[in-house]
Amino acid sequence: MRLLFSLVNLTSLDLNLLVVLHTMLEDPSVARTAARLHVTPPAISNALARLRAQFDDPLFVRKGRGLVPTPRALELAPALARAIEEIETVVRGEAVDPTTTRRRLTLALDDLNQVVALPALVTAVSRHLPRARLDVISIDTLMARGGLEAGAADVTIAPSAGLGDLCSRPLYVEEGVLAVRRGHPILKRKRVSPEALSKLRHVDLHLVLGEAGVGHELAEAELARSSVQRDVAVTVPSFVAAAMIAAKTDLAAAMPRRLLEALRQTAPLVVIEHAVPPMMMPMSLVWHRRTDTDPICTALRAAIVEAYDA
Repeated sequence: MRLLFSLVNLTSLDLNLLVVLHTMLEDPSVARTAARLHVTPPAISNALARLRAQFDDPLFVRKGRGLVPTPRALELAPALARAIEEIETVVRGEAVDPTTTRRRLTLALDDLNQVVALPALVTAVSRHLPRARLDVISIDTLMARGGLEAGAADVTIAPSAGLGDLCSRPLYVEEGVLAVRRGHPILKRKRVSPEALSKLRHVDLHLVLGEAGVGHELAEAELARSSVQRDVAVTVPSFVAAAMIAAKTDLAAAMPRRLLEALRQTAPLVVIEHAVPPMMMPMSLVWHRRTDTDPICTALRAAIVEAYDA
C-alpha cells in the first residue's frame, strides 16, 4: 500500500515544480528564480504554494528581507540535484567516448571468420574500443536467440543477398572452391570433367541451425551450372569440420579458399582448379537499424571494416 501511495503521489506531481524547488535551493529568491526560468514571479509563488502542499512543509521562510530553506528543504536538496542532473542527461543524451566505454559488445561470426579473421578483428577492436568487452558468438547462437532483430548481437558478417531491411555495408567477396586431399586420385587426371566430379562423394555444409543457407544455395547453383551433381556422403555444421574430413578422406568439399590457406599446415587440401568456376559470394557487415546511429556500435563497425581492409 505504501508503494502504491508513493506512485500515486508521483503521478500527481508536476515535475516542473521540482525544477522550481531545485532552482530556489540554489538561490532562494523568487525574482531571480523567475528570471532564470523565464517565468513571472507570481508563477514561482504559485509553484511554491503547490510544493508546500505536496511536501507538507513551508520549504522557505522569511529571514529579514530574504528567504531561507527549512531543514526539510535542505534535506531534499542533494537528492533533488542528482535527480535533475540525471533527467537532463536523459533528455540531452550523454556524450559517449568509444575509447573509455566499458560496454559489452557482441559480434556473431561463422567458424570460417573465427579462424581466419578473428585475431585481426580483436586487434582492431582493441584499438578503437580499448576498454570495451567483445563477445563473439556463433551464427547458430545468433539465430537461436532471435537474430539481430531481437538484439542477440550488435553486428554480424553475412552473405549480401537476402538481408531484408537490415542495415549493411559491403565488406569483401568470398571465393568458394572445390577441394580434395593432397594425393587424391582425381588429381592425376589432366582434365577433371563434370562427370568425374559427379562420381565423387561430397561433404555438404548446413551452417545455420542445421539447415541450408544462402551460401549453400549459391554453391549448388554454381555446381549445377557446371553440370556437377553432388553425391553427398556427410553433412556437417562448420567449415572447419568439412575441411578436416576432406583432408583425411576421399570426399570432396566446397569451401572458401581463405580457409584452405589458413589450414594449409594441418589440412593438406588441394583445389581442383578449372574444374568448376570459382564461386564468388559478396559478404557484408550487417546490423539492425536500432544501432545504426549509436556511437559505440559505429566504432565497432569501423574497427571491423579496418580489420578486413588491412
